[in-house]
Amino acid sequence: MTAKPKDQMSEEELDRRHAEKMKKKKAARDKIIATKTEERGLIIVHTGKGKGKSTAAMGMVMRAVGHGMRVGIVQFVKGVWETGERDVLAKFPDLVTIHAMGEGFSWESQDRQRDLAAARTAWDAAKQMIADPAYKMVLLDELNIVLRYDNLPIDEVVETLKNKPRDLHVIVTGRNAKDDMIEVADLVTDMTMVKHPFRSGVKAQAGIEF
Repeated sequence: MTAKPKDQMSEEELDRRHAEKMKKKKAARDKIIATKTEERGLIIVHTGKGKGKSTAAMGMVMRAVGHGMRVGIVQFVKGVWETGERDVLAKFPDLVTIHAMGEGFSWESQDRQRDLAAARTAWDAAKQMIADPAYKMVLLDELNIVLRYDNLPIDEVVETLKNKPRDLHVIVTGRNAKDDMIEVADLVTDMTMVKHPFRSGVKAQAGIEF
């Protein structure tokens, strides 16, 4: 029997057809989900030229805090900036530890040795958090930028991530993620810029950029 075209169906027929289609889709989806039984900490990378990498990571942090999870944050670049996220998370000192250790972007410091020292200090703090079983999530904000300028050895970073505690989630942000970082990650999101107000003369604004 030939199926009736949608434009010739009554609302009741359309509703019934939709319900049958969604029922089949749910059954197929449930079958797939039933095979996903592993639970472990993930290495998550947010990269790309688009906005929202750190913002998305901070959203995960707040979600984890909502579940009562202890979270550690190391900001490799934004240490010199005041941000709304930091002010909010500071209200949960029992669950969130923030090390804002960056010296700003390299073109701001214009001092390679200072950048190297700041990167090493921040990375040492990050390694302590990663090794501490009290933490369930660690955010390494803008680590990819530090690695891009070779201010830390990528091999050391990747090796540490490979050997992290099994149940620890680690989030790494920053554009231009290196291939080795992408390879070690479980989840990688590349944020693509389609439009940006900065190109139209709009400056960074509270509540949007910081």
